[in-house]
Amino acid sequence: MSRPIAVVTGASSGIGRATARRLAAEGFEVVCAARRTERVEALAAEIDGRAVTCDVTRAEDVAALAAAAGGEVKLLVANAGGAIGTETVADAALDEWRTMYETNVLGVAATIQALLPALIAGRGTIITVGSVAGLVAYEGGAGYCGVKAAARMLMMSLRLELVEEPVRVCEIDPGLVASDEFSLVRFRGDADKAAAVYAGVRAPLTQEDIADCIAFAATCPEHVNIDQLVVRPRAQAAAHKLVREDA
Repeated sequence: MSRPIAVVTGASSGIGRATARRLAAEGFEVVCAARRTERVEALAAEIDGRAVTCDVTRAEDVAALAAAAGGEVKLLVANAGGAIGTETVADAALDEWRTMYETNVLGVAATIQALLPALIAGRGTIITVGSVAGLVAYEGGAGYCGVKAAARMLMMSLRLELVEEPVRVCEIDPGLVASDEFSLVRFRGDADKAAAVYAGVRAPLTQEDIADCIAFAATCPEHVNIDQLVVRPRAQAAAHKLVREDA
């Protein structure tokens, strides 16, 4: 019996990689998509999936991903994205904001557009990995908060537009996750600043925690739609309320 097809973007690291592994354990054939070819090829070999080199900001890459996924897709996890910088609005590098918007919003929309016919045919589920940053603003977060808020509006509109189709539209919004690359990219490779994000926090979320949430939403009975799932570590009551043991 053939396995249902799941497509995971941003699968070369972090939440995307953990999600690909978790979905494979659930019985999906996972199409692992990311820009870094060697990484997704190694992951696909590990989980008996398929690798596709894909930059979600390139139309030709997204079209190739849809072609590789085939005519019926059971699950799309639109995870590719990320944050760059923590500057204030006054000091922000707007080119970096454009990069974030291209990936977190337009890249998500392009991937959904390309795969939607296959998702409808497969009675599938669309899951985006958002952020609590899309729910509330914080100093130095206008760029990232803005793109994640835009992605949230995209999903809310999509849910209304697809209500008559056999497709579920779900959003997972994590709080503080101890990811292997997210903060390092955000601080442009400054390992000390990246480590400081998690310093003193008892048990931040792991990448596997979010993968578990995605698997839960994807494997609920077909009539159950997880519109939005906000998940934080217990030490984080809100974006501005985080307990650090050394504080």
